[in-house]
Amino acid sequence: MVHTYEIEGLVVQTGDLICTTDGGSDDITGQFWRFIGKLIPGDVDHIVIYAGPGGRCVEAGAKGKVITFDIIDHRWDAKRMRDRRGPFADVLYGVAYPLASGDIDPARAVEIREDVAAYCLRQAELRKPYNLNFFKSSTEDAFYCSQLAYKAYLRKGIDLNTGAKVLNIPGTKSIILPQEIWDSCKHQKA
Repeated sequence: MVHTYEIEGLVVQTGDLICTTDGGSDDITGQFWRFIGKLIPGDVDHIVIYAGPGGRCVEAGAKGKVITFDIIDHRWDAKRMRDRRGPFADVLYGVAYPLASGDIDPARAVEIREDVAAYCLRQAELRKPYNLNFFKSSTEDAFYCSQLAYKAYLRKGIDLNTGAKVLNIPGTKSIILPQEIWDSCKHQKA
């Protein structure tokens, strides 16, 4: 089933990608994550997959594994979500819509959305670890945030690794960067 939810005025459906920027709060946690975000090229530092129902999402992140969590009261509030997400501090940047190109049959889009959510939820059930080897985006043994979205969509023939030169360093084409996904999809900024 495809679910719809609103986060700070942005509408998401099952399979859409919530994009965030690290940092946000002025406490030590926010300052730490703001520093980490500076190491990631671009404005978008993190990708979360919306699954539904309600505010249920899936991410590979600060807890060191793939997890589910709920957005509370339609607001992206990292402090209120820390109990489930861990000591992660980020702010909503926007939403990327991988299926918004308009050339996908609506019935096929529903199938893709359901499969993307099921795949991501399964990785959380299996408690897959965080993938620290960003060059190894082909693995399904562990995931980093944008790799999880990439693998979920690739199974349905949608390649979110555009090969865009977000990093101008030889040998980095296999890295799936959050900014690359943002740039390659129709999106709406918060």
